[in-house]
Amino acid sequence: MLANELISEVIMPLRTSDTGNTALSWMDELHVSHLPIVNNETFLGLVSEKDIYELNDPDEPLGGYQLSLVRPYVYNDQHLFEVIRILSTMELTLVPVLDEHENYIGCITQSRLLKEISQVGSIDQPGGIIVLQMNIADYSLHEISRIVESNDAKILSSNLRTFIESNMIEVTLKLNKIDVSPVLQTFNRYDYQISASFSEENNYDDLLKERFGSLMNYLNI
Repeated sequence: MLANELISEVIMPLRTSDTGNTALSWMDELHVSHLPIVNNETFLGLVSEKDIYELNDPDEPLGGYQLSLVRPYVYNDQHLFEVIRILSTMELTLVPVLDEHENYIGCITQSRLLKEISQVGSIDQPGGIIVLQMNIADYSLHEISRIVESNDAKILSSNLRTFIESNMIEVTLKLNKIDVSPVLQTFNRYDYQISASFSEENNYDDLLKERFGSLMNYLNI
């Protein structure tokens, strides 16, 4: 999934002639805390709610202030994971997208990104979830897949989480079966450390939030 496939249709950029109050009104309506400022097709930077509140006169056009604008962005052909990295490391609610000539073409919102992660990770598909913990030297996706498939199940998606100053990793598996008890028994037989398992669909929403946070931390490099 590339950045140009994730652009939101509802985010309109600000102009330097727009006022701080206009920016705050749009942020409130769009449920974001940042908006891009664009001059013709040139991306000038992001303005945040905090920037606006620090202005002495929010009725003044944005171009009349010396704003210290940050300029985070991705190119239209960059991967989904690069979008996540920038969104996470800079704690943004949206990421601007530029073309190969560095012209502004749109934004990717946090909510749109979360929806895409749900689809890419097969989170919206029915199935059970198993969380394993192991030393990174013992990790073998081939071996894990063999154990899962020996129980007539398939891995729909997998996610690795690392721990700072540790050789341990956490492996989260989304399977295509709700009942994961046979797979758990096999993992136990092979002495895998099982941190958690989820077989009921009503656990998915909570797990989605937890996994999204873990993925953001993992990509926060």
